[in-house]
Amino acid sequence: MPEFLLQQRRLLLAVAGSLAFILLAGRFVLGAGTTTPAAPLPPPSAAAAGVTGLPSSRVVVDVVGAVRRPGLYRLAHGSRIADALARAGGATGKADLALVNLAAPLADGEQVVVPRRGVPGVSAPGAPAAPGAPAAPVQLSMATLEQLDSLPGVGPATAQKILDYRTKHGAFSSVDELDAVPGIGPKRLEQLRDLVVP
Repeated sequence: MPEFLLQQRRLLLAVAGSLAFILLAGRFVLGAGTTTPAAPLPPPSAAAAGVTGLPSSRVVVDVVGAVRRPGLYRLAHGSRIADALARAGGATGKADLALVNLAAPLADGEQVVVPRRGVPGVSAPGAPAAPGAPAAPVQLSMATLEQLDSLPGVGPATAQKILDYRTKHGAFSSVDELDAVPGIGPKRLEQLRDLVVP
C-alpha cells in the first residue's frame, strides 16, 4: 500500500509540475497583459529612399593640366581647389599657379584646370592681354557676373544667362556647353574659346 501511495504522489507532483510549466509558458507567450511599445524604426536614409536634391557630403571633380596625376577625384563637400591639387599629386614644375585660385571652393562635377606656363591663349600675369580680354582665363564654373561681363562680346545680360545656365545645370564640364546659353552662338563661342575654361 505505501508503494501505491508513493506512485500516486509522484504522479500528482508530475501533473502539478506540468501544469505550472504550462501556465508559466502561457504567461510568457501571451504576455502579462502589459505590452511595451515597440521602438520606432529609424527613417530610411535619403540614398536608400532614392531622394534626390539633397546635398551630398562629397563632390567629384576632374583635375587636368599641369598636375602629377590628372583624373577624377572624390573629395569632402566644402573642399577647396588646393585640396583637389593635393589629391592629384600636386602641381608639376611647369604649372602656372598664379592663374589658379587655390582658395576657391569646389563644386560637384567641376573641372579644375591647372594651366602650364607659356601655353598659347593663356596670358602670364603682367603680360599685356588682348584689348577687352581678361588677363587670365575665366573659369566658367566659378566666375562672378563681373568676371563674365569682362569677356569680349559678353554684356551683363549674357553674363546673367551664363550664371542662370550654371545654376540650372551645374558646373560646366566643357567650354562647348556655352553654345547652349541663349545669346552665345558658334561665332561667339569661338571668340571666347581661348579666354575661358570650364
